[in-house]
Amino acid sequence: MIEESPVLRERIAESRSRDSGNTMFAKEFPGGFMLITGANSAVGLRSMPVRYLFLDEIDGFPVDLDGEGDPVNLAERRTTTFARRKIFMSSTPTVKDTSRIEREYLASDQRRFFVPCPHCGEYQWLKWAQIKWEDGDPTTAHYVCEHSGCVIEEYSKTEMLLGGEWRPTARGDGRTRGYHLSSLYSPLGWKSWSEIVDEFLRAKGDPPLLKTFVNTILAETWEDEIAARIGAGELLDRVEFYPAGVAPAGVLAVTAGIDTQDNRLAITLLGWGRDEESWVLDHQEIFGDPAKPEVWAQLADLLKRPVEHELFEALPISATCIDSGGHFTHEVYAFAREHRALHVMAIKGQSQKNKPIIGRPTKVDLNLKRQTIKNGAELWPVGTDTAKQTIYSRLKLAEPGAGFTHFHANLPPDYFNQLTAEKLVTRYVKGFPVREWTKKAGARNEALDTFVYALAAMQSLYMRFNRRSIWEQFEAKMTPKVKEPEKPVMLPKGKRSGRLSQPHHLSRTGSRSEYSAHHCAGGQCHLAGHSHLGQPRQHHFVAQLGAYVVFLWSDDFVRCQHGLQRRMGDIAVVCADRRADRRCRAGPELLLAGHGELRRAESHHRHRHPADREEPRDCGRELRWPDPV
Repeated sequence: MIEESPVLRERIAESRSRDSGNTMFAKEFPGGFMLITGANSAVGLRSMPVRYLFLDEIDGFPVDLDGEGDPVNLAERRTTTFARRKIFMSSTPTVKDTSRIEREYLASDQRRFFVPCPHCGEYQWLKWAQIKWEDGDPTTAHYVCEHSGCVIEEYSKTEMLLGGEWRPTARGDGRTRGYHLSSLYSPLGWKSWSEIVDEFLRAKGDPPLLKTFVNTILAETWEDEIAARIGAGELLDRVEFYPAGVAPAGVLAVTAGIDTQDNRLAITLLGWGRDEESWVLDHQEIFGDPAKPEVWAQLADLLKRPVEHELFEALPISATCIDSGGHFTHEVYAFAREHRALHVMAIKGQSQKNKPIIGRPTKVDLNLKRQTIKNGAELWPVGTDTAKQTIYSRLKLAEPGAGFTHFHANLPPDYFNQLTAEKLVTRYVKGFPVREWTKKAGARNEALDTFVYALAAMQSLYMRFNRRSIWEQFEAKMTPKVKEPEKPVMLPKGKRSGRLSQPHHLSRTGSRSEYSAHHCAGGQCHLAGHSHLGQPRQHHFVAQLGAYVVFLWSDDFVRCQHGLQRRMGDIAVVCADRRADRRCRAGPELLLAGHGELRRAESHHRHRHPADREEPRDCGRELRWPDPV
């Protein structure tokens, strides 16, 4: 600033190493001096009295500085010796009710910049609700006058700003002036309304991106809806039917998160698609003492093993984060050091708010001269508070797409209990509200921790790939899987039941609902409608009606690697479509299994056993059962 301002450059000399009055953090000039210090330095905030105090980005200040209290209060006390003092605070707002700048603004006269409508002349301050556009096209963005409904194009903004004026909107405390200004006021050539609308359209489906938009573009506080605890049952109801350990069609990259416990390692594999849509591919534990090398050898084998993909060749694990904050820090450093080629990172959680999900690493290995070793182990900081807010806000998304998380049906209920074991609560520290994550005493939360670490591993990919084209780069690396033609294995004629010589499943073979027996991986089973044989976790029945719903007649509640059957009287229903966000075409009252409670299944879908030779009813589509065999 000094170098670019001729007036300041004339009055303030360049910094010199031996001049204590003219350094990088202290500038003397005729009539006074300027002192610069950080909000994380208690000594700097109480070093000397000042008449004019400027505090920037106060929402990022720590709550308690070195046990001496709020840094804003510490700085304000430096002005008490001056009767005619002035204190100036500015900041991008953050979270509602905990934002410092919000608290200060609400205590002021809350001034807004009112501009005249170029058509009717009525004054108003610019509101996001008045920005309109057509059919998702940001280039059509315009402002609608709140008084007369006039359409204001952006080229009129210059005229409006020239005629604008600050007006208070509240009485305040009589001593403080407050000013609020959003990016909607940006002059022509800066941030345009169409660019703002475009950012909103890209962010509206992803709460973390939307929070950034609200804070930085609209200059408003974010009202978080994740303070309420997310229920494990809500997540369990939306499970989908893709095989555990197999990446579905939308997955382009795989990351791993590992948590160290005293008697085991907990591992979560996440698949990632465009716009950070994620799939939980697997969650498992390696039991054993992490102080022993055989446990880490098993982990190394797992991370070296590519993940099978539904449509493409197997994917390698692109990045892995391992928590080093437990009792096995040395072992974690050693493993990360030895497996740098697998992009294994030792991480350490940071509970402070507003920290990035993954930050800049620091070297932890030193040589005999206590110098850092270039290729030694690195410690990566992870903003666990930010990561948990991101995860929990995304878990509330109801529609697949940007940020949505998919869960496969083989995950045990305890996984969802662990994933939702924590909640965001507000407590007061020396009179100031502090939001922090807490969990019930004795509850396990390894699923949440490993999810956080896998998310951090994914964020590290932005350091290796161009953020704007990262998904295109992953897509370019995908190799289509070569499939061999599958030969149907038909049941012997004249038999209605009996064991098959080879495992099979029923699949659609024509334009109508005709089915034949085909080879299936593992186990033995019969046609749908007959008794269930073999090991229930190694095979499944599939009998599609259209493309979305599978009906099975079974006396048991069966859970297998390919699907979850839910018992509804004599009818068990599973989803045959991997997109479990759609409603069943066979009836509007039946939601797909895994996406909500199955309601009124018996009354709307009373299909008879194929042996009864009756046509299915109440389905709304023409079906034909296969002939008995």
